[in-house]
Amino acid sequence: MTLGLAQRQGDLLDEVTRFCAEALPEASVYGLLHRERDRLFPDELFADLFAGRGRRCVPPSVVATVMVLQRLEGLSDREAVERYTFDARWRYAAGVGGYGSGGWGRFAHTVLVDMRERLRRSDRPDRVFEVALAAARQAGLVGRRRVLDSTPLYDAVATMDTVTLIGSALRGLLGVADQVLEAELRAVLGGSDDYASAAKPQIDWDDPAAREALVDARASDARACLAVLDGCQLDPVVAQAAALLATVVGQDLEEGEDGRFGIARKVAADRVISTVDPDARHGHKTSARGFDGYKGHASVDPDSELICATAATAGNLGDAAAAPGLLAELVTQADGDPPAPIAASSEAAGPPAPTPTVYGDSAYGTGPLLAGLHAAGIDPRVKVQAPVAPVGHFTKDQFQIDLAAGTVTCPAQRTAPILYSADPRHRHHGQASFGPACGSCPLRGRCTKAAAGRTITITAYEHELAAARARQADPDRASDYRATRPKVERKLAHLVRRRHGGRRVRVRGLARVAADFNLLAAAVNLARLGVLGLHWTPSHGWVAA
Repeated sequence: MTLGLAQRQGDLLDEVTRFCAEALPEASVYGLLHRERDRLFPDELFADLFAGRGRRCVPPSVVATVMVLQRLEGLSDREAVERYTFDARWRYAAGVGGYGSGGWGRFAHTVLVDMRERLRRSDRPDRVFEVALAAARQAGLVGRRRVLDSTPLYDAVATMDTVTLIGSALRGLLGVADQVLEAELRAVLGGSDDYASAAKPQIDWDDPAAREALVDARASDARACLAVLDGCQLDPVVAQAAALLATVVGQDLEEGEDGRFGIARKVAADRVISTVDPDARHGHKTSARGFDGYKGHASVDPDSELICATAATAGNLGDAAAAPGLLAELVTQADGDPPAPIAASSEAAGPPAPTPTVYGDSAYGTGPLLAGLHAAGIDPRVKVQAPVAPVGHFTKDQFQIDLAAGTVTCPAQRTAPILYSADPRHRHHGQASFGPACGSCPLRGRCTKAAAGRTITITAYEHELAAARARQADPDRASDYRATRPKVERKLAHLVRRRHGGRRVRVRGLARVAADFNLLAAAVNLARLGVLGLHWTPSHGWVAA
């Protein structure tokens, strides 16, 4: 399939174009796409996705416009094509005009599927987001402050129980094996199930013995199949199916003293919840609110309210883990600034460049992230959780920690040395134990109930955490945080206000979820750029109203 080109010369007498130009506000996303579509994402931007010979495709600029509007309105592929076919605003935005203007009247919904897959396999899968952000940056709409936050994205599959997981994984392995390998695998099955149907086994689910026998039978079948594959040179698809089977068996089952397998009375830290979407995970937005799926992360400029970076992670991953990737563009922007000219006086030098600043809630107040921001020259205005202790007991910040001297002094003015661990994998970098001194201390009741006395743990990032707690006590910084941080909540609400393709993802797999979330951010950015009056001028390029 070769690149198709849209008509650049519009029909001035077209009724649809004339009506929409008069009726739609200039600040609407339809007006922005109609005016600037060919400059934002011309057909040539997608030339690398198509071959040099073959049937001409639907012009990529038209398809990209439909994809943007589809993400804004939370439509399926079929609904988006139907809207493009019959909605005058969509045709106006895509630059095809009315039905007598010679533009594309309609196309199959599979064109959208094909374009997403071509973009996913390309070297620049996020190009629609990138070109919109580059235009905003040239117009001076992107500053040097960022606000970070995440939001749950519910997966598009059903969460499976242990019995269903193992059965589905076995069925998947048998399905991808060739005839010879499938015969070998079926030969070692116990015979309780042929794994041909996705339906649940017909047993008395109220009978504990029947349930235990079913779990043991499926575990035995799984282990027998894995034993057949052990040491064999496998096709990548078969190897992936075998790895998934080993994962679901190992995470949920344990062997009893009688040699029978049963469901483990615990939850694995990285538990696979579905064989249909193995990347989805159990997540928790709060301690009382859980979800299944992914997390969508965003870095937002609080002044222009534009999204500067996005990421998607499994639902069980902490927010701070995605922060370095979200802030990479801010670090690059800071590193790419030209050096300031040397002036003869302070008056001629002008105001200094603003310091890059990052805002975030306590989920981002981790030692590694604070150290990384400090090393990059970024002001970390992120909240750090205050130390906690049982009710009525002294918290850690009431102890005087002297890292230079390697000592900790308690509220009773007794000092203990910090003993550092020689093992870098130890969860605590160091500890200070007041055990001997706690025995006769008059403040023991307010300090600890432990028989061995009070112990203060020292992390590898104790200095960064202590400095962050001191900074957030500054009233001016606290006021700035309260005025800036909530802006990201509104932007995340814009992203997930549509349930289909917003809060609930439309695709499966982490890579596709991340690409879809990035395209959604691009669509929201373009709608925002329309409000900000982004337009092209021959003399200055991209400028804002």
